[in-house]
Amino acid sequence: MTDLYYETKGQGPTVVFLHSGVTDLRQWDPHWEALADSFHVVRYDRRGWGRSVLPTEQAPGYSDAEDALDLLDELGIEQAALVGSSGGGVVAQQVASAWPERVSRLILMCADTDGVDPTPAVRSFAQHEEELLRTGDIAGAVELNVETWLGPEASEESRALVREMQRNAFEVQLAAGDNVPREAGPAINLTRATMPAYVINGSRDLDYFGLTADAIADRLPRARRVVLPWAGHLPSLERPSEITELLADALA
Repeated sequence: MTDLYYETKGQGPTVVFLHSGVTDLRQWDPHWEALADSFHVVRYDRRGWGRSVLPTEQAPGYSDAEDALDLLDELGIEQAALVGSSGGGVVAQQVASAWPERVSRLILMCADTDGVDPTPAVRSFAQHEEELLRTGDIAGAVELNVETWLGPEASEESRALVREMQRNAFEVQLAAGDNVPREAGPAINLTRATMPAYVINGSRDLDYFGLTADAIADRLPRARRVVLPWAGHLPSLERPSEITELLADALA
């Protein structure tokens, strides 16, 4: 039995939501009720985010992709559409590469991937965040993430939610230290991911994520490319109604 915190709702074809590294399952609050009218929706906190705890140093190793597969098995789900945001998009790509028969559709939103060199803007962000955390300035690191990853369309309510989710993740992960038995998981090989796919990015995000979206779309056999001119890195929390419509179209 999985020790991940998860929620399910609705009936119909299954859709699994994979949150970003800045958020937890609450990233999908704006879309949860609307999509549950037509789909069996599943969302969960990855280990170290939200209400899913990290294993101790003595526990067996785990990978996020295998966690996702184990959750599908526990829920008796043979096949699901995967919606992955940012780091959750990496997990979605791993699952679609290693177990393509389990994935009906793939929707990647501002996702990271393998084989794309970081841009100066991404390096600068990572260095700044690392320095803030090294000096114990968690509040400063939280604000850096809120300002970096949310575009100008985000409401104050969305900014407050991201601030809360990111602080919780920092506190949990920093408390766990460096000896968490995490494994890389399966390699990404998108030539195996032959299901219909949407690859989405925002024009107001860091330039790196436009490059990764192009690379992902080039590698997927059946990709549709979407650029949102108004969006930053978390469009689901910037224009929620518009993203709900986009997801409904992509899943139809």
